[in-house]
Amino acid sequence: MIDSQHLITTADDLRRLVPPPRPAQETKVLSSLDGHCRRWIERSPFVVVSSVDSLGKMDLSPKGDPPGFVQILDDETLAIPDRPGNRRLDTLHNLLERPQIGLMFVVPGRGEVLRVSGTGQIVTDPDLLAAMAIGRRLPILALVVTIGEVMFHCGKSVIRSKLWSPGDWPDIDGLASYAECLGDQTISDETVAQMEARFGSWQEGNELY
Repeated sequence: MIDSQHLITTADDLRRLVPPPRPAQETKVLSSLDGHCRRWIERSPFVVVSSVDSLGKMDLSPKGDPPGFVQILDDETLAIPDRPGNRRLDTLHNLLERPQIGLMFVVPGRGEVLRVSGTGQIVTDPDLLAAMAIGRRLPILALVVTIGEVMFHCGKSVIRSKLWSPGDWPDIDGLASYAECLGDQTISDETVAQMEARFGSWQEGNELY
């Protein structure tokens, strides 16, 4: 339990601990994409989507595909394909209750990330889905985001974590596999071995789409 005397509860208390940002950090927020933002999204194979439901319960969902999988419809609109996954639909259910959404675009090898906030809609437009096809596989639907704010975030956290430095990665020996975690934490009609085989086919790319 944290002692209340060690809690920060006001903006003034917070600012006494942290000095004001530099001018560039205060003025870097854009209301639409510029060329730098466009090129970043076109190179990004991975985005994290944040959403919240009507009760304030938050969700973070990773999305990944070949670089450029997020479609730039115009300088204020993005479209993210929704591929087959765990079928929980947490993000989509949240958007039906509250349309606010946040995105964080990652480019491997770069420390910075691109942050986008705005509102989202669930779309089934056939022309849009066709433009997002991989081979002959169309996404089930698309998440269309109207941009409110967009900005680059500095790379300090990635530099500190050495995320792109394999020689500095932690040892993963002894970490349970995803199937082992599910076997211990859930009720399933599959054995751990069956789940391992199924997830292994994902690694080989056989069931990704």
